[in-house]
Amino acid sequence: MRFRGSTNLSIDAKGRVAMPKHHRERLLAHYTGGLVVTYQAPCLLIYPEPEWEEIEDKVNALANSHPDARMMQRTLIGLSDSVELDSTGRILLPAMLRKKAGIDRKVVLIGQGKKFELWDEGCWERTIDEWEQKTSERDPSDLPEEMLNISL
Repeated sequence: MRFRGSTNLSIDAKGRVAMPKHHRERLLAHYTGGLVVTYQAPCLLIYPEPEWEEIEDKVNALANSHPDARMMQRTLIGLSDSVELDSTGRILLPAMLRKKAGIDRKVVLIGQGKKFELWDEGCWERTIDEWEQKTSERDPSDLPEEMLNISL
């Protein structure tokens, strides 16, 4: 199961966002409808629960004696929250996570394979513009070898 594409959406006054129909149908066909939302700057990550459990196991397996590993555990797991698709296909985004990601009303949902990213619309547009600028200025020889082997 892979999610792809981007959709502009709105957050309602209660902090809910409607999952686009094509994603909702696939989520319900392959998963139970349970999702996990967490924060990874500058956006929210939304995983189907079984996919999240694999990530959570890997993060929990890190040696928490290392400060970077401990911080990853604190942020990814400590800021995560379980949510459910309601009967109309909406999810309630926790207020603390919306605040952390600077999400107010207009958002962009980005399919990223096994997960989604939810971005504030303005932040997404600025980030894309920055990436395009950096890409046009980048020397291709500076790219990792794995990226050089991808032909589009």
